[in-house]
Amino acid sequence: MNQDCLFCKISNGDIPSDRIYEDDRVIAFRDINPQAPFHAQVIPREHIATINDLTTDNSDLLAHMILTAKTLASDNDFSEPGYRLIMNCNEQGGQTVYHIHLHILAGRQLRGLG
Repeated sequence: MNQDCLFCKISNGDIPSDRIYEDDRVIAFRDINPQAPFHAQVIPREHIATINDLTTDNSDLLAHMILTAKTLASDNDFSEPGYRLIMNCNEQGGQTVYHIHLHILAGRQLRGLG
């Protein structure tokens, strides 16, 4: 845990969140500034600052995050209409919280990015 990290504090329960899923490896919660009718984030309990910090030792965590997002999409009836998964890396990639996280957006037609 990184004492200065917002998502570590959420993971630890020091900052409240609208949790919709958790297990021993990840937590999912609703985004406080939603960009779609359904907008949640899946974060690992382990502090990993950016995608660049992933290693072969912890890369299986990404698969677990994606499978968690898939389950959340299914549980909320977004599998068939569709949803978007987004991860940002560093400043020019749009990352604002330096703890890897996977955005799940759904509930409306999402445009762009092909």
